[in-house]
Amino acid sequence: MNAIELQDEAGAQERLAATAEILGRVREALKAVIFGQDEVIDQTLVTLLSGGHGLLIGVPGLAKTKLVDTLGTVLGMDAKRVQFTPDLMPSDITGSEVMEESVSGERAFRFIKGPVFTQLLMADEINRASPRTQSALLQAMQEKHVTVAGARHDLPRLFHVLATQNPLEQEGTYPLPEAQLDRFMLQIDVGYPDLDAERRMLLVTTMGEEKAPLRVCEPDDLIEAQALVRRVPVGDKVVDAILSLVRAARPEANTDGIASMIAWGPGPRASQALMLAVRARALLDGRFAPSTDDVVALAQPVLRHRMALNFSARAEGQTTAGVIARLCNDLF
Repeated sequence: MNAIELQDEAGAQERLAATAEILGRVREALKAVIFGQDEVIDQTLVTLLSGGHGLLIGVPGLAKTKLVDTLGTVLGMDAKRVQFTPDLMPSDITGSEVMEESVSGERAFRFIKGPVFTQLLMADEINRASPRTQSALLQAMQEKHVTVAGARHDLPRLFHVLATQNPLEQEGTYPLPEAQLDRFMLQIDVGYPDLDAERRMLLVTTMGEEKAPLRVCEPDDLIEAQALVRRVPVGDKVVDAILSLVRAARPEANTDGIASMIAWGPGPRASQALMLAVRARALLDGRFAPSTDDVVALAQPVLRHRMALNFSARAEGQTTAGVIARLCNDLF
């Protein structure tokens, strides 16, 4: 079987094993603070390991903000939070130039960096800002730099955005267009914790026993892990599974009864995201190669914001999640 081979084979297994051990400690440090959101934690770590940005969707009070704060501490990253509101301007995100006068009376412009110049940015309720402000952030996410007054300012080498959306109270919001949603590697749905997890959370947080997050690694460790993810070998079977799934989710596909329900489907960026995500998931679990099980596990968060059903399918009660699940069942 042909595979995308690891470059520099000497010591590759040792580096992968050491990185997997660090990631295991990161995962446990997060779970010690965030209760009942194991899948959310794993998908968020997959997003960061893949070098991408994540969109967290869930009702208030599910520890989305706490997750980002804890991630910053555990990973040793500089983290900032911006509350998106309708009056937020692009310069409030990217920064702006101000006129300064020296002691000698000379005047000159100085660029003051905005909150986007950080390693981990939480864009809280991103859909409450105007499209103009959303575009400024999403352009920075894609280009990894901002341009102010004709001057380019590069963002940090390690730069990730975790944006949140509240699925309730849609009045006065500006939903992200499909082209901008595609910039997010994963859409991470944050659900309610189970009974046992909520019981533990209730007792710990109200009895003064809540643990402070511990710093487990440094930003350089994450950069090294991101480089290793891109060198994890992927077998032809997994590559074919990714291509089959993404192409089957398009309206021109030959899948029986499914293609007729799809208005538009995922593009090549979805294939790239899924390829990186399955590698990251394998490394996070301490495995040195992904399997088709990883493809199935990540199909929903990678694809659900990159496709939409047509009116007739929605009128019949079909959902995007249901269509993706059906595709996985048919293909795998």
